[in-house]
Amino acid sequence: MKINVHKVFDNEWSSQSGKFLLLAFLLIGQCLIAQKKPNIVFILSDDAGYADFGFQGSKEFKTPRLDALSKESIQCTQAYVSAAVCGPSRAGFLTGVYQQRFGFEENNVPGYMSASGATGDDMGLPLNQRTIANELHEQGYATAIFGKWHMGNADRFHPTKRGFDEFYGFRGGARSFMPYNENNPIDKDENRLERGFGNFLEHDGYLTDDLADKTNQFIVQHKDRPFFVYLSFNAVHTPMQANKTDLDQFPDLRGKRKTLAAMTLAMDRACGRVVDQLEKLNLLENTIIVFTNDNGGPSDSNSSLNKPLSGTKANHLEGGIRVPFLISWKGNLQKNITFDHPISLLDMYPTFSAVAGVEQHKLKHLDGVDLLPFFKNEKEGRPHKVLYWKKENRGVIREFDWKLIRYPDRPAELYDISKDIAEQYDLALQYPDKVKAMYKKLFQWELGLERPKWQLQRKFEGKAAQRMDQYSAKKITINKE
Repeated sequence: MKINVHKVFDNEWSSQSGKFLLLAFLLIGQCLIAQKKPNIVFILSDDAGYADFGFQGSKEFKTPRLDALSKESIQCTQAYVSAAVCGPSRAGFLTGVYQQRFGFEENNVPGYMSASGATGDDMGLPLNQRTIANELHEQGYATAIFGKWHMGNADRFHPTKRGFDEFYGFRGGARSFMPYNENNPIDKDENRLERGFGNFLEHDGYLTDDLADKTNQFIVQHKDRPFFVYLSFNAVHTPMQANKTDLDQFPDLRGKRKTLAAMTLAMDRACGRVVDQLEKLNLLENTIIVFTNDNGGPSDSNSSLNKPLSGTKANHLEGGIRVPFLISWKGNLQKNITFDHPISLLDMYPTFSAVAGVEQHKLKHLDGVDLLPFFKNEKEGRPHKVLYWKKENRGVIREFDWKLIRYPDRPAELYDISKDIAEQYDLALQYPDKVKAMYKKLFQWELGLERPKWQLQRKFEGKAAQRMDQYSAKKITINKE
């Protein structure tokens, strides 16, 4: 019996080839399905004033690129952070959970802590907390953070151990915008610039520009798969440092206000460069872009303006917790409109997870909600009927448009935010039953929280009260009669 070797070989080759082609088609199909998942670029400025952007009404500052983005975006007019200072606000964003639930109360890490509780490098985002980077990484996203981390200095808290594939930035809360060298010595180890894990280096030029460069490199490298970028600027946080060319754009301003304007212009330019890169790569229609801020502007330290809001960073008046917010997704969301119901940065985790394909039942533990159905008019009403804030003795509840503020050094105050955005007219005496009911509801929420893992020295609570009084509208108490 003769065996046709060529036929056997052909059949064998054909069989293997078919399997190979089938596998190839499956892989291509998976890639195409994966790339339908939108890219996500989340841009967070640091300590910016509510009123210090053109799209927020500023006539002094120049923010042409963000103004242009606002015309392609939904602008949320009542966007809130979950804390009035940088670190806990970012912890809330990253986890989608009120950070007080896991003991990360409104104190930065590390900081001027009391002797009790965790101190120094033992402070950080608890390791049992899942981040949005963990979630998106499991959905096939390339994940990266560029800039400020501020979630703990110790190696165990490092971004690359919290779901981020890539890290280029610094572990601390603020650093020089200029390179550290013999003429500009570094102040703290946590402010060293780092690429990856433990690879310390220094940048050239101005840090805000450098962060945009590194972000754009990442986008180019991962343009063929879904990616999540957390562009975490330290601009416009202190130290107050700006390039001369940017300073020259504001001849009519002086002092810190001039420097802040120049720093804001540099950040605006960096945002624009990232948008340009997405457009150049034809990725805009498949990319969600969010721009927002981590807390209110600290007017006493960087001359930021939060008007018409009262208050500043570190207090719970609107000027401490309400922030500018833009979200753009070309071809999928309406553009150049406003969304006027309260939202929270806690909502980013479920919103990003939903578009990435995470099953909703896996997100039920979150305090945030998926915003896209509201933005697309698939759901009516408010994403949140109630929002909470807490720092030690201080606490806040916003229920619909009523806002109750509990203080350690004065009676609680009540405001109707829909009519009094500046929180000038205290209605507590006029509505005592509402004060009582909201006070109890706030306390019930607090019963479900962990004890703070660390606390600021008590003297800083006094300084927070002084800052609040300095930058508040003149109060008018409305009597019951």
